[in-house]
Amino acid sequence: MTDTSKYEVLKLKNQLCFPLYAASREIIKQYRPYLDDLDLTYTQYIAMMVFWEEKKLSVKELGKKLFLDSGTLTPVLKSLESKGYVIRSRSKEDERVLDVQITEKGEALKEQAVSIPQSVAGCVKMDREEAM
Repeated sequence: MTDTSKYEVLKLKNQLCFPLYAASREIIKQYRPYLDDLDLTYTQYIAMMVFWEEKKLSVKELGKKLFLDSGTLTPVLKSLESKGYVIRSRSKEDERVLDVQITEKGEALKEQAVSIPQSVAGCVKMDREEAM
């Protein structure tokens, strides 16, 4: 094996992760103008999507759903709480568990966000079947 071919695997063009990363960034960039109107980051938005569906869950459960650790979620949840969208509280059953519950204000935000998926879908040149 030549020295050149040995390192072929390290070329960016040969990485599966890079086009997925780039595509993800481009899709998230399409959300930015809509989320700016709501004063939400993308991570705050996907957290709110879970709360609109689940209403109340622990930080650990939220992390599992979003594939995020508590170190990433803590500032997101603090920000959402400061905006009045969620309330964080210790579980009555186990004080080590931090529960998070959507507020009425957070629930009301759903009405403003309902058009975002369709708006962003218009930016992606794929029909529904291809996207699925």
